[in-house]
Amino acid sequence: MPKSITISQATRYQNAALNYYLGLTDSPFLHYGYWEPLPKSIEELTITRLRTAQQAYADKLLSFIPVDTKNILDVGCGTGGNAGFLLSKGFSVEGLAPDPFQQERFLKYTKGQAAFHLSEFQNFKGTTKYDLILLSESSQYIQASDIANCSSALLNSGGYLLIADMMRSDSSYQDGIFSNCHVVKDLHNTLLEAGFTLVRDEDISTQAAPTIDLAVENFRRFGLSTFTYIADLIAIAVPPLHKILGWAYKKWLQKLVVEGLDTPNIFKQSLCYQIQLWQLAKH
Repeated sequence: MPKSITISQATRYQNAALNYYLGLTDSPFLHYGYWEPLPKSIEELTITRLRTAQQAYADKLLSFIPVDTKNILDVGCGTGGNAGFLLSKGFSVEGLAPDPFQQERFLKYTKGQAAFHLSEFQNFKGTTKYDLILLSESSQYIQASDIANCSSALLNSGGYLLIADMMRSDSSYQDGIFSNCHVVKDLHNTLLEAGFTLVRDEDISTQAAPTIDLAVENFRRFGLSTFTYIADLIAIAVPPLHKILGWAYKKWLQKLVVEGLDTPNIFKQSLCYQIQLWQLAKH
């Protein structure tokens, strides 16, 4: 069995938070979504509207797929939300991820209509050439050189690479929960050097940002209050344990909590969310 993908500690913290909040939606989609119209107040940041935004994001991805596309490799496919949607639109879809849990959920959600490859992208030796490779919020797990080289090896001549993900607009942001994201210019240059041409791109930072606001608001309102309540119970029932946990929190978790609550500002200052369609040179 292929080894599970090796990701940084920063990425694991980020994904733990994201999966927690998106898990509250009972949605097959594990992405930030595309909010349109934008919410006008905190009261409009609801789980129901997030579900709508996630479907709108899938529609947005579809609008980037060239009309001559027939088969798609969904790299970092998650639990099959995007794959299921693309199947419903008539595409032939295969999923790829190194996680057996995702494999089980993916096959169940796609009802066996899509093949699943249990592998890291850089170790995948496919026997099929694809018209399009999709990396929806999975590019951050993969080195830029691997994205370029593996995609060029698996795509048909003139095939497409569709990337939709959070990226670093500020290359000086190098230490934090989003520091695993690619620097826009660096990824751009790597793909150009590998023979790709940028066909179309769109910055959807404004439309993705409300999900971050929703996550922080829910954590501030429910997560912190629950944490405080449990800590109070432990302080009453087992005072020595409370002291140990308090020490552990200050040593390992406090910085992460503070940074997590500041995520909206970090996103505005150092990050962006882009959708990019690249085409491999014909040969």
